Amino acid sequence: MQADSAYQLVRLNNGICSVRSLADAETFHPVVGPVAEAEALYVNQLKLRERLKNHTGEFVIWDVGLGAAANSLTVLRATRDIECQIRLVSFDHTIEPLKFALQHANELGYFGGYENHLQKFICDQRVIFRDGAQSVNWGFHLGDFPTWLDTNNAGRAPAPPHAILFDAYSPARNPAMWTLPLFTNLFQQLDPQRPCAMPTYSRSTILRVTLLLAGFFVGVGHATGEKEETTIAANTLDLIAEPLDARWLARATRSDSAEPLREAVYSRAPLALVTADILRRHPQFQTGG
Repeated sequence: MQADSAYQLVRLNNGICSVRSLADAETFHPVVGPVAEAEALYVNQLKLRERLKNHTGEFVIWDVGLGAAANSLTVLRATRDIECQIRLVSFDHTIEPLKFALQHANELGYFGGYENHLQKFICDQRVIFRDGAQSVNWGFHLGDFPTWLDTNNAGRAPAPPHAILFDAYSPARNPAMWTLPLFTNLFQQLDPQRPCAMPTYSRSTILRVTLLLAGFFVGVGHATGEKEETTIAANTLDLIAEPLDARWLARATRSDSAEPLREAVYSRAPLALVTADILRRHPQFQTGG
């Protein structure tokens, strides 16, 4: 299909259009398409409608990996009938995929009604508007997310999130976004008094070990597309329906790819003995989760 210098429209097997990065050789939402994946992985799994209906005050969502904005727009559209205040904070090292996608809004199909807001968002890196019953304050941090986390301080930080949409390129393609230091820094941005959940599409043992070591509670996530399960992490067990248990832990200790990435170089290795020992002492397994 039609190409632009760095991005291309592609048609998935189910007929839905998506965006492909030619430089990264990655297709966004490659199986079921942008909206279906975002609904299953984020809207439904985070129980956003239920949480927003029971929430008072501003509800903060971090969108890590803005891409072509399908995740954020699907979240907004799915909750626009609920009277609420959403502060949406998007992060990405580039806004070019969104610019390209907006030029092809008709083919992609998920921009309806948001085009003008996104034009302002691209120009100003912030937009404030009412959407149905909800009010939206949407800001953008342009730059390298691992560096931002590593150098961030309380004075510059956006409000701690109630939910995180984590959608980075795969560890093999973008290892810097899947390291133990990154998730440790991310966990430290959370407010212990503010329950926060973070789903992501991977179900890999190495990711789940990394999240546990970073401080999160971790569980089995909903199926999406061809993936029988995904992963959800949170700073409280209350937000996880199916926590990883002792049987998973035993499998992890036998895996040949479980040791976390400690730097931005992709590698596969079994758990080191000291890592396995730390993992066994995680509160999630002490409580029988």
